[in-house]
Amino acid sequence: MFGFSKKWNPDGKRVYITGGSTGLGLSLAIILTKKGAHVSIVARNQGRIDKALTELEEVRVSPSQLLKGYSHSLDTAAASIAALEEVCAAHGGEAPDAVFACAGASKPMFFVEMTEEDLVNGMTAGYWVQAWTAWAAAKMMAKQEKKGRIALVSSTLGYMSFLGWASYSPAKHALRGLADTLQSELMLYGISVHIFFPPTMFTPGYDEENKTKPQIVKDIESADDGLTADQAALALYKGVESGQAHITGDLITSLFHASTRGATPRNNWFLDGIFDMVAYIATPIWRSSVDKRVATHRTEHRQYLTTQGFFS
Repeated sequence: MFGFSKKWNPDGKRVYITGGSTGLGLSLAIILTKKGAHVSIVARNQGRIDKALTELEEVRVSPSQLLKGYSHSLDTAAASIAALEEVCAAHGGEAPDAVFACAGASKPMFFVEMTEEDLVNGMTAGYWVQAWTAWAAAKMMAKQEKKGRIALVSSTLGYMSFLGWASYSPAKHALRGLADTLQSELMLYGISVHIFFPPTMFTPGYDEENKTKPQIVKDIESADDGLTADQAALALYKGVESGQAHITGDLITSLFHASTRGATPRNNWFLDGIFDMVAYIATPIWRSSVDKRVATHRTEHRQYLTTQGFFS
């Protein structure tokens, strides 16, 4: 834990959630609405935003809660500033008390089959849509001397990686680097920074990524039990509530966290110590098993590339 000794209470707080119309973002919005927060969500699709707002209205706990939704793209600095300013306009221009950057997407494929556009879009959807939101929010909070919170969403693939994720995992590693930097730097302004590393989440985004995901990637992922959007959102909320810098919601990710912690603050000295010992043995075993599976896939993969005309 770091920054705040008291548990965070969202009751009456102004909360801004990107990617709040579906999946993790929507589940988190529902939790925070039930906790009494004023919740603003931003996403691209107005129809999904309207549907999400209907769900939030059903769980509001006070008639004074402001529940808002706005349609914005967040893939540039200007767009992220515009989204934040519209969200804050409903609150007299005051910066949010907490920002949860849940927007993002992935498109798993084999690296040699990716186009330039796939790689560029991977960094935009996996890193920049969150980085620009954090940048805009941090500037506003600092100028208004708002001692708020900013939470980013990485992935288990922000601690490790394997085949198929060349357009996604680098972006999630970059988010970790950004969060670790901001956890230090934004202490200058009393702003707390958190980052969540969820495993597989069974959301509409998961269904979309499976359209391009190679079968061998699906096979390797089968060892991951995954989380529902509600389970992941609860883990994220509890981590922010208790002030954790790095937040995990499952055992496998906790072990990867332990094996790659570096200078990250510890969440629990006792549990982290146990995870350290287990990860020392389990992580190399896991890596070896994945590498063996990939090696045995070489002949099949070459046949696949040949049918796709890769070598012609």
